[in-house]
Amino acid sequence: MAQAGIHAMVASAVRKWIPAREWMMLGVVLGNLFPDMDNIAVAVATVMKLPTAGLHRTFTHSLFTVTAALAFFYILAAVTKKPRWNNFGIGFGVGILMHILLDLLIWFNGVEVLWPLHSWVNLWEGFVVPPWLDKILMTTEFLFFGLFFLLLTSLAKKHKTDGEYSGKLRQWANVQFGLFVLFTVLAFLMTKGFLTIYGALYLLSLFLAFGVTIRMKKTVEAV
Repeated sequence: MAQAGIHAMVASAVRKWIPAREWMMLGVVLGNLFPDMDNIAVAVATVMKLPTAGLHRTFTHSLFTVTAALAFFYILAAVTKKPRWNNFGIGFGVGILMHILLDLLIWFNGVEVLWPLHSWVNLWEGFVVPPWLDKILMTTEFLFFGLFFLLLTSLAKKHKTDGEYSGKLRQWANVQFGLFVLFTVLAFLMTKGFLTIYGALYLLSLFLAFGVTIRMKKTVEAV
C-alpha cells in the first residue's frame, strides 16, 4: 500500500501554490488519490487467482497516464465548452505527478514511471523492510485516512464551508481510527485471511476518501 491518506493531506497542504481556478484544487486532491486505485486491479487478480505482478505502481503511476489525463480533460472542456474541466485536468495531472514523486521518496518498492516501457525507479533499492514495519505501514493506511478527514473538517471550520457535513465526517474519521487500532492488533495475531479482510476495507476506505473529497468540494477549493 502507499498511504493514500498522506497523499491526500499533502495535496491539501499545497493549496496556497495552486491557482484559484474552479475545480483545479479538486483535481489536485483527486489526482493524488487516483494512482492507488490500481489496488482494485490487484484485488480482482487476487480473487481470480491471477498474477498480480505489474499491476501496482505501474499503469496508474506512469507519466503517460498524466499526459492522457491532460489530453482527455482538455478535449472534454472543448466539447462541453466548460473550462473548469480543463482546470480539473491540469490539477488532476499535477496530483498524479505529486503522488509519483512522494512514492519515490517515502515508499520502498519503486514506481514504473514510464509504463508500459520498462522504467522501474526505486530510490530505496536494497533496503529490506522488516516484517513488523511492513505490517505497521499497512495498518496506518486507516490512520492517515482518518487524519485526512479531520483535516477537511478543520478546513471547513476555517472557511465556513460544508458545515452541515462536518459532524458526519468526524464520525468517518473515528471509524478509520478504530480500523487502524483493530487491524494493527490483527496484523500481529492473524496468520490466515488477514490480507483479504484488510484489502476489502482498505478499498472501501479509498472509495470513501474519493466520495468525501467530492462531497467537500467547496472546502477543498476554498482559499
